[in-house]
Amino acid sequence: MRKLLYAGAVLAALLASGCGGTDEKDAANPVAADEPTESAPETTPSEYASGMVTPGATGAPTSPVQQAPTGPARIDAANTSLGSVLTGVDGRTVYLFTADKNGQSACNAACAAAWPPVLTMGAPQAGAGVKGALLGTLKRQDGGTQVTYNRHPLYYFAKDQKAGDVTGQGVKDFGGEWFAVTPEGKKAKH
Repeated sequence: MRKLLYAGAVLAALLASGCGGTDEKDAANPVAADEPTESAPETTPSEYASGMVTPGATGAPTSPVQQAPTGPARIDAANTSLGSVLTGVDGRTVYLFTADKNGQSACNAACAAAWPPVLTMGAPQAGAGVKGALLGTLKRQDGGTQVTYNRHPLYYFAKDQKAGDVTGQGVKDFGGEWFAVTPEGKKAKH
């Protein structure tokens, strides 16, 4: 009985920390367990590890980017080191995910913890520098309503600490690559 309780505690700790894999291949390739691994690109040590969000950090559930929306999302454009990109809550940079296809989100579960979707209650609003005609929404697997721009589902990066941060630019994570979004609805250049 003690071994069973110990095993359950270890499993719970691994799941809570975002470390589900136990073999060397899983440790070297941080792809979410629910994602197919054969299509996932190989990762290098210089890339961010999937889902590694420190409790109390900006990406923790108390962060405004992970809280349930209380009204329409507002998307603005702001100047960053990448040029003008889209921003959401608190001026945080928003990203697109290359694994998303046909305007649908491929980022769920552990992926959505590391890359919180931009959620809205009602139609999203276009702020300064944003083309309202490119804004839209989609229904997520979890039932939430996610903001899209030029048919790209939008996400925040949990490791961005403040407005203007673009640390998610070019990150290879969860079987795709992440890019800040320009006001034209395209990938920002490196």
